[in-house]
Amino acid sequence: MAEHFSHIPSDQIEQAAREALENRGVTIHSIAEIVYEMQKPYNPSLSFDYCIDSVNRVLDKREIQHALLVGIELDRLAEQGELSEPLQSLVEQDEGLFGVDETIAFGAALGYGSISVTTFGHLDKEKKGIIKDLDSKVGGQCHTFLDDMVGSIAANASSRIAHRLRDSIDGLSEEEIEQRDQEERF
Repeated sequence: MAEHFSHIPSDQIEQAAREALENRGVTIHSIAEIVYEMQKPYNPSLSFDYCIDSVNRVLDKREIQHALLVGIELDRLAEQGELSEPLQSLVEQDEGLFGVDETIAFGAALGYGSISVTTFGHLDKEKKGIIKDLDSKVGGQCHTFLDDMVGSIAANASSRIAHRLRDSIDGLSEEEIEQRDQEERF
């Protein structure tokens, strides 16, 4: 007979995901720097605080939280040599043909549409900001999944800003824009 588990409150999951990011040395600020760099050419009045807010709003999404928790846990287990072979070697070495890390991050990028997907692809190739630091493997930590998830979060936050800008240009009220954003959160 299957064991029944109790509900895990959403705020606990969000807190765990945010703490996992922070424990791996990734700040909201460092992700927002990528978002700012990606969106500033299209939005000259863009403020850095707006990028921080957008990153935080993306981190409110359950799908992002779940993907972060899974990816960071796999990275952590690989650091400790706790995965079975050949998975241990694939994750530890960030094997070039091992695409599960990108697949999870790509799936998380789907939440904000084609702009997010194409931005994720660009960030995966170009390795901007903290993504480059994570990908460099300096410090002995494994970030096979985390570098891609940070790219996904930055891509989603960038896309969110782009869509909100267009909605504003199209004359939608702040209330209407916020309602659309709420509808896209889950």
